[in-house]
Amino acid sequence: MRPRAFLISSLAVLLLCAVRTDEPQLPDVLVTRQLAARAHLQVGEVVTFATDPEGSRPARFRIAGIYEPTPDPMRFTAARLEARIHLPDLIALTADAHDPAAAESVDAINVRLVSPADRPAFRSDLRARAPGLAALPTARAPDRDPFAVLDRFHVAISIVTVLGGTAFLLALMIIRAEERREMIGLLRLVGISRRSLLAAVLLEGFFIAVVGAMLGIVIALGGEQIVNRIFQRRYDTALVFVRVTPTVALRSVAVAVPLGIAAGFVASWSVLRRGILSLIHR
Repeated sequence: MRPRAFLISSLAVLLLCAVRTDEPQLPDVLVTRQLAARAHLQVGEVVTFATDPEGSRPARFRIAGIYEPTPDPMRFTAARLEARIHLPDLIALTADAHDPAAAESVDAINVRLVSPADRPAFRSDLRARAPGLAALPTARAPDRDPFAVLDRFHVAISIVTVLGGTAFLLALMIIRAEERREMIGLLRLVGISRRSLLAAVLLEGFFIAVVGAMLGIVIALGGEQIVNRIFQRRYDTALVFVRVTPTVALRSVAVAVPLGIAAGFVASWSVLRRGILSLIHR
């Protein structure tokens, strides 16, 4: 098996000391940015790890680099005091000296299939070849995924917001149409048809909706930067809390423009269907 780097949580490994030294042939270790900042570590220093608070069976490593841990939405409030070491070094550090098989046994293995459709066949074959082993998916079921619930909550909030905004926009368009009633009556008197006036109103509503959608996207992008910086600094993480993607922006435009045109049509039609004399108060 090719040696790979594995995580060691600082809760299970005690950092005993960190001193700069020129000792050669020490195994490399990577530490998180949070651990390096808290313990005042630098690249090239030598640290000592142990698997218990008493510091028995310590192992020395040389810091080869400092990395930013992969953001985890389920652990963004936890301090990422972690280290990565090579598999042989991990086995030598954590193996039980009183158990001869401790260095040759594992509790779990992660396997990624080329085709997810082969999952049932792989599970059956594994149980047949190694009775007692259980093959379980690492992905959460949709009904147990907290982010799926959060996504449905966001959808519900967005629907309520869009409906409320549409009602407010319709009220403004009706007020604006009533204020322009006399001008519409004069235009009708000079021979401009209802169809031409309605087309002009729809075109105006289209431009207003597009400008409003663009302004909303600009405000969202500014809010994205503010929210991410505040919470990333608060929890000392690289996790992105808010992200305005091109898909979200296009979806917003696709929803805002038809609603703006529809609101303009409804508000203007209530005025255009009236007679000329009623429009000019005659």
